[in-house]
Amino acid sequence: MEYVNSFPEGFLWGAATSAYQCEGAAAEDGKKDNQQDVINREIHDEYGYADASVASDHYHHYKEDVALMAEMGFTSYRFSINWARVLPDGVGEPNPKGVEFYHNLIDELRAHGIEPVVTMWHYDLPMALVNKYGGWASRQIIDDFAYYARFILTEYGSKVKYWLTINEQSIVVNYIDRKNKISMEDKFNPKFRYQANHYMNLAHAKAAILVHELVPGGQCGAALDMAPYYPHTCAPADVMAAKNANAFKNYFYMDAYIRGEYTESVMAYLKRQGLDFEILPGDMELIKKGSECFDFLGINYYQSGCVKAPTPGASRRSKENNKIGKGGHVTYEVQPDLFEGCKNENIGETDFSMPIDPMGLQYVLEDINDRYHIPMMICENGFGAYDVLEKDGSIHDPYRIAYIRAHLKAMKNAIANGVKLIAYNPWSAFDLLSTSNGIAKRYGFIYVDRTDDDVKECKRYRKDSFYWYKNVIATNGKNLE
Repeated sequence: MEYVNSFPEGFLWGAATSAYQCEGAAAEDGKKDNQQDVINREIHDEYGYADASVASDHYHHYKEDVALMAEMGFTSYRFSINWARVLPDGVGEPNPKGVEFYHNLIDELRAHGIEPVVTMWHYDLPMALVNKYGGWASRQIIDDFAYYARFILTEYGSKVKYWLTINEQSIVVNYIDRKNKISMEDKFNPKFRYQANHYMNLAHAKAAILVHELVPGGQCGAALDMAPYYPHTCAPADVMAAKNANAFKNYFYMDAYIRGEYTESVMAYLKRQGLDFEILPGDMELIKKGSECFDFLGINYYQSGCVKAPTPGASRRSKENNKIGKGGHVTYEVQPDLFEGCKNENIGETDFSMPIDPMGLQYVLEDINDRYHIPMMICENGFGAYDVLEKDGSIHDPYRIAYIRAHLKAMKNAIANGVKLIAYNPWSAFDLLSTSNGIAKRYGFIYVDRTDDDVKECKRYRKDSFYWYKNVIATNGKNLE
């Protein structure tokens, strides 16, 4: 049942991408390697998926892409700046052609009446900093991130109002021990991820303060991957596991961003597990000051989670997503003596084993609103699938339309219950590189004609969802059919 018929006046409609997943031109015009260039080469070698060298070739197609966004009626576009494109060594001398590219992109968006929503960091630290001191392994990253933030805010701040500092910090912390160049695993220990999280909170705080100092009327936020965690049964131990999972996976990150403090129950658990981290004098004061400059929360919502009481004696384990695109093949997370992930038999899932739960989005939005009373922006939400380009150039994706329609209805319900929602930027504007599943797993409203094996010309085609979303935007969400 829908409680409201349309979205607020001035609501921003658009979609999202990230630099390494769409730009390509990974070694062109002065850009140097970042983490994701290296990681995706490793994924290519292991699974055969495309790497980030060409991706969607947005670097060379940005004018065409923006024109297609304008045709759909976009009033916003969330994208990220590739740190290694503007500052190839992380700090020091800028790369003129890289700096120029983002000026050109932002100007093109502005010329079409599209509000740029810029993410400073979307998983892709310059490898120069990773090789120099291990990236997020060192406190040095805090000052270097602030250097980078000051540079891009000074460069683009007059053209960009909305800034997101870090994308999906909780995901980074959860996956930071993967066998790749993200954290230089030879130095890895179980405490590392929470120390790195602390450094991210300090880096975010410095950047948030700079947004308010350097951008007149600037708005600062960060995007978190959000999932409500449900108990597998009504057994008290499962209900407690869900309470623990929500604190550990959600509130721990939001409390730092929005309240400038760490969640007590999570800190107590980390200490019991020997995972507590070093907090130096002045750190919490900086995080608190950063929270005072936090204007909105970015929500990346794809799925809900289900947990049960952890198996006694079970070892700590991160979640492993489905990398082969067939049902099943998910390894669930275990946090010893806290919670254990499991399948929710009450909802459906995609071919990539991602639960489909529109009501979970309403739950998340209302829960955050009741707890923090802060405006929110949907920064990601979408349906990854095997799309087929027909001989006549059409792409029929009714599954994507049904998925987004259901989530828009959930958003309407949340708005009716008091949620202050300012934008919807689903994933993704056009097909791009999925970090785990290459090009084959498509999310876009616009089809990019290439495969994991063959780059082709990356020609663009409008999917059925393109025309459907255009009508949704034109009616400000009144007509979802």
